Amino acid sequence: MAICIPIGSCKLFCRAVDLKLQGCKRAQWDASIAFKSCLQDAFSRSYGLSKFSRVRRSKTSSPTINEKWRTPTTVTSACLSDGSTKYFDFIVIGSGVAGLRYALEVAKHGSVAVITKAEPHESNTNYAQGGVSAVLCPSDSVESHVQDTIVAGAHLCDEETVRVVCTEGPDRIKELIAMGASFDHGEDGNLHLAREGGHSHRRIVHAADMTGREIERALLEAVVRDPNIFVFEHHFAIDLLTSEDGSDIVCVGVDTLNAETLEVTRFISKVTLLASGGAGHMYPSTTNPLVATGDGIAMSHRAQAVISNMEFVQFHPTALADEGLPVRPDKPRENAFLITEAVRGDGGILYNLGMERFMPLYDERAELAPRDVVARSIDDQLKKRNEKYVLLDISHKPRENILSHFPNIAAECLKHGLDITCQPIPVVPAAHYICGGVRAGLQGETNVRGLYVAGEVACTGLHGANRLASNSLLEALVFARRAVEPSVDHMKSSSFDSRILNKWARPFVPVSLGNDFMSRIISMTNDIRKQLQLIMWKYVGIVRSTTRLETAEQKISKLEATWEEYLFHQGWEPTMVALEVCEMRNLFCCAKLVVSSAITRQESRGLHYTIDFPHLEESKRLPTIIFPCSPIKSTWSSRQLHWQPV
Repeated sequence: MAICIPIGSCKLFCRAVDLKLQGCKRAQWDASIAFKSCLQDAFSRSYGLSKFSRVRRSKTSSPTINEKWRTPTTVTSACLSDGSTKYFDFIVIGSGVAGLRYALEVAKHGSVAVITKAEPHESNTNYAQGGVSAVLCPSDSVESHVQDTIVAGAHLCDEETVRVVCTEGPDRIKELIAMGASFDHGEDGNLHLAREGGHSHRRIVHAADMTGREIERALLEAVVRDPNIFVFEHHFAIDLLTSEDGSDIVCVGVDTLNAETLEVTRFISKVTLLASGGAGHMYPSTTNPLVATGDGIAMSHRAQAVISNMEFVQFHPTALADEGLPVRPDKPRENAFLITEAVRGDGGILYNLGMERFMPLYDERAELAPRDVVARSIDDQLKKRNEKYVLLDISHKPRENILSHFPNIAAECLKHGLDITCQPIPVVPAAHYICGGVRAGLQGETNVRGLYVAGEVACTGLHGANRLASNSLLEALVFARRAVEPSVDHMKSSSFDSRILNKWARPFVPVSLGNDFMSRIISMTNDIRKQLQLIMWKYVGIVRSTTRLETAEQKISKLEATWEEYLFHQGWEPTMVALEVCEMRNLFCCAKLVVSSAITRQESRGLHYTIDFPHLEESKRLPTIIFPCSPIKSTWSSRQLHWQPV
């Protein structure tokens, strides 16, 4: 029996599922799938709350956002007497641009809990350097932006989604400016628009080379002022709370672990927006912050959400290569330092260590080719020449221009003895962005009722097989706004059966087993994490092959089994939680989704390049779909911790 979920004029067929266990099964193709808006009435019924306990805001004055990014909001009383369960109209998981922009809109209609894994500013948004792409120049056009996006995405993009995002993008930028975001202007007083790889026009709105930080600042300051938004920092989202309603899956909240107090708090809500970012830390070198461990994608997979296009992992071509710096950092970086696409857009040239310019050999667009082309070209140079990095040179540009456009990059390099105004920058590719994720319709809706997604965690169809530079912040802004109306409708029309509250077993921290127990578990887990990262880099990197992918599949399965066997032999139980352990199970889940999808795609398209199928195949120009699947081969990492039949 199949569950039929209408998506636009097409239909997505998912198998009937047993929710007691979920295994990670190899991806499948379905030619009938297109990225379209899900018909609203297919998702209209949702569990929710008929009334909410009131949450009091601290009477102290709101803190001022400063360079240390202090917490914008604190909750001073629990919604229930024991503080273990809290009720809100809306839950937002993630505090990047997508989560905060959505929170500010839905807060006009009810109470909002923003759940964030670390400090509120610690998100991929805060590390975004280049900017936001939007058509804001008379010589540019939406049609041009659409075509650039589709070409960069290797024609796997959903055209309707692309047109929606490119059309609505300029208004989203204007809203940010109205909220206080400050972007660079030219001498004529108009916004200074940069150009990046893959773009045919100058259309990148930016704040020097710290655009994400400026957007995050403006949004956080707005959140501080909103009396309906409550931020719960250092709350790690463990698993979504789901139940069955006939043949449908319904999301009614999330369990979280307070990483500071080691307490588990349950959040119940009519609507959940997942905006938790990507999974860069599947790889040993990534531009992503430490929080990017694929938590949202893995939680959604365990909750029976449809996952799409996970084979398309974008490696940014130019992360700072510490080995090439005159003064190397004292200790390894937690995440690679990004050298923005805008450096090449502003005229930066790539050389190998023999000072030979190589990009024209690979693509007529040279340094302005899309990221997948540039990353593969650099990878090829490094392998052919047996070198560890290449050089990106912007020093031929006027010194004052370099320092005004790239002050953050210049300062970071100067700390290590490198003056980018007169010396080339050593660079190397690093894992950067997941173009796949939780499959979303045109309003951010998923096949799980009450669950919406926005930002990197979502697969909307915009990016196709390769994300066009600076389209990520744009997508997050557009879909955060588009998800508001259906979310509010859900909230207003939903009811909630309180009898299901105790149907889910509560996760718990095994503090009673002592520090030695946790030390052994965490030490083993950290070692396993490094092994997984090396497997992903060696076998599932920029250039792939069927043999290497199948080897990765086997090695990951064996490594996961070794880890789980150790945990449970030590006395670990399925409902136990710890931050490092939960992150590890999510990394395993995402790695298996990537490998499964990559094995399925027997062609080279965009970010997925395999030497066994080096050409595009028009017959395979379809999204990769991972359906909710039956428990054929289940592991602890692929199960919801607390699911119970309701």
